[in-house]
Amino acid sequence: MRFLIRSLKILVGLIFVGLIGLGIWLYTSPPELLRVGSGYSAKMVCSNVFLAGRDSDEVLAVDVQAPGHPLLRLMRVSVDRTEKRVHAALLGIFAGNDAVYREGLGCTVTPDGAAAAAATVPVPAVTSADPSALWPEGGKVEPDPSVARLLSDANLVGPGMRAVVVVKGGRVVAETYSSGFSKDTPLLGWSMTKTVNAAILGTLIRDGKLSLDDKGLFPQWQGNQRGDIRIADLAAMESGLAFNEDYGAVADVTRMLYLEPDMASFAADQPLEADPGSRFSYSSGTAVLLSRIWMEKVGDGTSALAYPRTALFGPLGMTSAVMEADAAGTLVGSSYMYATARDWARMGLLLARDGVWNGSRILPNGFVALMYQANATSNGRYSKMQTWLRGKNNPDMPADAFFIQGHDGQTITVIPSLDLVVVRLGLTPSWNRYDPTRLVAEVVKTTTAP
Repeated sequence: MRFLIRSLKILVGLIFVGLIGLGIWLYTSPPELLRVGSGYSAKMVCSNVFLAGRDSDEVLAVDVQAPGHPLLRLMRVSVDRTEKRVHAALLGIFAGNDAVYREGLGCTVTPDGAAAAAATVPVPAVTSADPSALWPEGGKVEPDPSVARLLSDANLVGPGMRAVVVVKGGRVVAETYSSGFSKDTPLLGWSMTKTVNAAILGTLIRDGKLSLDDKGLFPQWQGNQRGDIRIADLAAMESGLAFNEDYGAVADVTRMLYLEPDMASFAADQPLEADPGSRFSYSSGTAVLLSRIWMEKVGDGTSALAYPRTALFGPLGMTSAVMEADAAGTLVGSSYMYATARDWARMGLLLARDGVWNGSRILPNGFVALMYQANATSNGRYSKMQTWLRGKNNPDMPADAFFIQGHDGQTITVIPSLDLVVVRLGLTPSWNRYDPTRLVAEVVKTTTAP
C-alpha cells in the first residue's frame, strides 16, 4: 500500500511539473499555429466590434469559433473600448496577439507588439442619401416581387446567408438580410477585396501613372528573374512566386495575415518557383504586392491610405467602405475590406457598366473586359484581372459573367451584358458546398423572362 501511495505521489508530481513546463513553453515560445489563431481571433473581433458595431462575444462564438479550427474554441478575447484594442490569447494567457482600431483604417494585427505605422486617415463627412430618391442616388428601392420571391428560398441563398442584393438596370430590385444584419451593416468581403484593389490600380492606369507591362517592381527583385514579373502577371495570378494559400495550417497566407507586420515585404521576399506568366497559382501575397505598387505610385503614406476614398469609394458613394491596413501601413488589398451589401453592389454596378459611373469614366477602356477574359494558365477558371470565371461552363450564364468571390461564401456576380449584379454575403464555409450560381441562374431566368 505504501508503495502504491508513493508511486501515485510521484506520478502526480511528474504531471504537475509537466504542466508547469508546458505552461512556461506556451507562454515563452508558443507554437506559430496558436499565434495565428490569436491574431485571427483578435482581428475578427476588433473589426466587427469597431467597424460593424457587433457584440464581441457573439463574433467570437459565431464567426471565429464555430466554423474554425478546434483550437479557436480555447481562445479568449478582451476588448478595450477606450484604447480601441482587442487582445486574444489561448485560455486568455498563452500565445497572445493584439489588433488595434484606427479611424479610417479599421483594425490592424500588431504581431509581437509591432507599432501601427499610421494613426488615422481623415474620413470625409457623410452626406445622408435622399431617402426619397432611388438607389444608388438615394436610399429608396422598388423591389420586383418575382425576384424577391427567389430570395425567400433558403436553398438558393444558402446556409449562413447574411445579405443578398440584386441590382438590375442600375436599381436594387430585391434584397434580403438575416437576423442581426441590415442594409447598414458593414460586412467583410475577404478576397472580394482583391477585385476592389484591382479597380484602384486601374484608376492609376487610367491616369497613365502605371502600366500593366511595368517590371522591376521591387528592390529585392533587381538583378534576378523576379525582375521580369509584370503587373499583368500579378493581376492574373501568374507571377511564378512561391506562395502557399492553404488556410488549414501555418502557411504563407496565414503567416502573412497574422504574424507579419509588413505583409508586402514578406510577399516580395518569396522565391520564384516558375517562370513569370507560365503557371496559375492563386496568391493573396500577390494582391498585397499590387497594393504596395499603387500606394508607392500615389505618394506619401497619408495620401496613399486615403486614395481609395478619393479615387473610388467617394465617386461611387461607397460611404461605408473601409480597406484595412497592416502594421507597416500597406492596405491589405488581398483580404480586408468591409462595406455594406449595398455598397458592395455599387462596386459590382461600376464593373457591370464598364467602369463608368454617372457618365464619368472611373476605369480605363478595356480594363473591365480583362475581368471576364481567362488568363493563359488556369484552364478558364481565373481571369486576367483578379476575378473568377466559374460560370464559364454553365449554360445558364452569359459568356461575360464573372465572379468576385471571397472566403466563407462571399460573392458578387457581374454580368455586363444583362446589366445585372447579384451580391451574396454570409458565413458559409466551403464544407457546406454552397454554389451561388444556382441563385444567379434563377435571377437571370426571372429578370430576362418575356
